[in-house]
Amino acid sequence: MTKFVHLMYGATLALTACAALAQQPVPPAPVAKVQPVTDTYFGEAIVDRYRWMENDKDPDWLPFLKQQNAHARGVLDALPKRDVLLKRIEQLSGDVAAPARVQTAGQLTFYQQRPAGANNFKLFVRDGRKPGKDRVLVDPTKLDTKSSHYSLDWWQPSPDGSKLVYGLSKDGSEDSVLQIMDVRSGAILKERIADTQGANPSWLDDSSGFFYNQMTGKVNTPERYLDSRVRFHKLGANPAKDPILMQRDRDPAIKYEKIQAPYIATAVRSKYAVLLLIDVRPEQRVYIAPVADVLKGKADWKKVADFEDEVTGVELHGDELYLMSTKGHPRGRLLKTSAKAPSLATATEAVAESQLVLEGTARAQDGLYIRSMDGGNSRLQRLDNDGKLTDIALPFDGTLRSIEADADAPGALAILSGWLEPAAIWRASADGKLTDTGITPRPAIDTSAYTTERRFATAKDGTQIPYSLIYKKGLKMDGKNPAFISAYGSYGAAAYTPAFAGRALALADQGAIIGYANVRGGGEFGREWHRAGKLENKPNTWRDLIAVCEDLVAKQYTAPAHLAIGGRSAGGIPMGRAMEERPDLFAAVVSGVGWHNPLRYVAEQNGYAEEPEWGAITDPAGFKAIKSIDSYQQVVDGTKYPAVLLTTGVTDPRVAPFHPAKMAARLQTATASGKPVLLRVDFDAGHGMGSTRAQQDAEAADTYAFILSQTGGGDGR
Repeated sequence: MTKFVHLMYGATLALTACAALAQQPVPPAPVAKVQPVTDTYFGEAIVDRYRWMENDKDPDWLPFLKQQNAHARGVLDALPKRDVLLKRIEQLSGDVAAPARVQTAGQLTFYQQRPAGANNFKLFVRDGRKPGKDRVLVDPTKLDTKSSHYSLDWWQPSPDGSKLVYGLSKDGSEDSVLQIMDVRSGAILKERIADTQGANPSWLDDSSGFFYNQMTGKVNTPERYLDSRVRFHKLGANPAKDPILMQRDRDPAIKYEKIQAPYIATAVRSKYAVLLLIDVRPEQRVYIAPVADVLKGKADWKKVADFEDEVTGVELHGDELYLMSTKGHPRGRLLKTSAKAPSLATATEAVAESQLVLEGTARAQDGLYIRSMDGGNSRLQRLDNDGKLTDIALPFDGTLRSIEADADAPGALAILSGWLEPAAIWRASADGKLTDTGITPRPAIDTSAYTTERRFATAKDGTQIPYSLIYKKGLKMDGKNPAFISAYGSYGAAAYTPAFAGRALALADQGAIIGYANVRGGGEFGREWHRAGKLENKPNTWRDLIAVCEDLVAKQYTAPAHLAIGGRSAGGIPMGRAMEERPDLFAAVVSGVGWHNPLRYVAEQNGYAEEPEWGAITDPAGFKAIKSIDSYQQVVDGTKYPAVLLTTGVTDPRVAPFHPAKMAARLQTATASGKPVLLRVDFDAGHGMGSTRAQQDAEAADTYAFILSQTGGGDGR
């Protein structure tokens, strides 16, 4: 499970509100106890001053977090723009209905959406035979208490739409418990299945049961995401007796590592099932067998592709198997082979490689819909049943977050958004037109006062690094504007593609420039772009960010005294390392749930599974690569660091809270700038996936107020 989280509300801060702070004394930041532990890797000794923070049962751990948060709250609450920003942010987020996913099944359309004004996402169903009769199927907010909340993690309707399987978790933990609902009556069946965070269920054609992935490792241990297994649940059966159909060492013919998770996928009216072995890499190992044999536990799985074949997507349609592959074609091509006798060697090329990066497919009655990326903007095509490839024009430059289709019906559904276009559910029809379904009401937000710009910065090696800017029209480029630039650059994920600015418009209202850098390590330009920011090439990620920021300064969009950078999750890597290499370039740095001490991935539950992206610490080259991205270990005493805001959630399953906690403690003792280092803690939130709208609003207000206080902004010029 990656550390990826989609960010549209992160940022940075500093202190200028001296008068206000004098009125309300700020609790001091606690001084963390130092208990050095020394590790030796290949002859090199590494000292960890705060190893004790990895033990969440340590008696000093929660008091430390609470005191850090009290200090941060004392500073943040006193900032003069915080309340104004929060009010505007609440209006912006409250007016927007936010779609998350859509899927058709039978005559029904299921969609997950946070309604305007709601605090969390809900699942709705629309009956095509009864227009205007949408029903709420799952409303996790009904389970909320004053001190905790629930979130809908994932869901999948049965092929006929009669049943729904879904996962709920508490306080953003993503620790899902699987439940099943009868869609017509709304009744919840008696079955409950725990440890289903990555269940990814796949139904049988007759809707009688489904395959699912179940974890076996204990929560909050390094084994959590290792050695998961595939089971089959027949409706009405006792889940404790669900047969295990695949786990490591169960089938002598299929050997794989403990970091790989097995999944079994099916398709409507296909007698075959696909076994996928997946880890953090985009590539997958693929096998295929008849569904009937799989259910009997007697599957003779035929290998379709191994990791070195670079298959990144699979689409099963009857007796045909479509495979997306980047081997020798880094932007991807689509291959077609027989499901009965699959062979990559003899597969035909259904779609050749082009400038577009293939991202996903969805099978409909009228063909295969293909979602692609063109350097940051999405493209949509359809491979007709006669083999003709047709372009489907999008109404604006934006991001297709997903594409879903029904093999028995023409057309497809997609979630589309742009920087200044709110996300909505659109329908691609058989005639090649894309229209808004109206499922997502258009908000009464006027974006005509803002503009966007696409620019390129030149990295030290000459590579052109794209970045996007959002700001108010008429802004004078005189080097005095506050600017907040975010970056990610990991897993081959195109993290910062056009998505509605939303809350960020509150920062733009204050005269700030909001920017998103498509640094290497992401997937905006295919596998080569990913590999250029991976393992030993990872320094390109933060140096690309530096190049973007230097370009902004050179063009007088901003200046170092007014410049802030931000990133979330694995985006903490470029934040920490850019700050350490160029502390003079930034006024403030914001790291949201950031990964700062990768050398200690062995101590967190989301660690070993990610070795293919970062390297293995047991390997000399892996150790060297991991050490290079460890910003906690590369803090230098006496350095004049920018102001820093770090955030964490106590229930975070992806980035252990010790990462931002250690980084905060280390920076607080090391910095010589006199600028604040704050650790903001959510005690009923995790990595952000399950956070409520109110939680996200509050974090955005804190972040933007912090940024403005450190960059001299907030005059709305």
